[in-house]
Amino acid sequence: MSGYLDIIFLLVLVVVIFSKLKSVLGTGGEDTKIIMVPKEQFERVYKEIKKTSLSESSGVVDLDKLSPLDKELIKIPNFNKNVFVKGAQRAFEMILTSFSKGDAKTLESLVNKELLDKLKCVIEDRKEKGISAETDLVGFVETEVESVNFVENNRVNVVVKFVSEQVNLLKNADGDIIEGDENYVQTISDVWTFEKSLNPNVNNWLLCSTKKC
Repeated sequence: MSGYLDIIFLLVLVVVIFSKLKSVLGTGGEDTKIIMVPKEQFERVYKEIKKTSLSESSGVVDLDKLSPLDKELIKIPNFNKNVFVKGAQRAFEMILTSFSKGDAKTLESLVNKELLDKLKCVIEDRKEKGISAETDLVGFVETEVESVNFVENNRVNVVVKFVSEQVNLLKNADGDIIEGDENYVQTISDVWTFEKSLNPNVNNWLLCSTKKC
């Protein structure tokens, strides 16, 4: 993919250079004088355009304009904040759904071992009591990365605040609602911490802790 982008960039660069030097080169008519462009002039224009193009289209980061949080986030290999937030929202929805359904198998790929053990305990306790849960995620009001923490130089934790609208119910063995209201949409604030290795070849994040605001 990068090879194609390089070719496209060079083609655009050539077009822009010759556009800038059009007055010197002429348009190719019969009365046009063909003037040899000095090498120094061509190289100067080339460097000027290349510098401008790279700064505008290649994602050059101006560190002075970044917030303290963003300065920490760019230290994470292959990290893209927008992509991460979308992935975190998807993980939030999957974890909520899997937990309410008692689907421990799906949770194994989304949370770390310590948290998984805690969630399994709650799932087993509900089964023993004949309690079932239903969670309907209506949508997100806000999703914000709050902080980042580098752990032991080989792992990183990113804390995310989710404000979402949900309908949560608990039912007994007979299907009667014992907690919640199916007609009431709650606005809930959660703070979740995701972790992953700093190895650039490892891209999967796991949920490691949760708390309510």
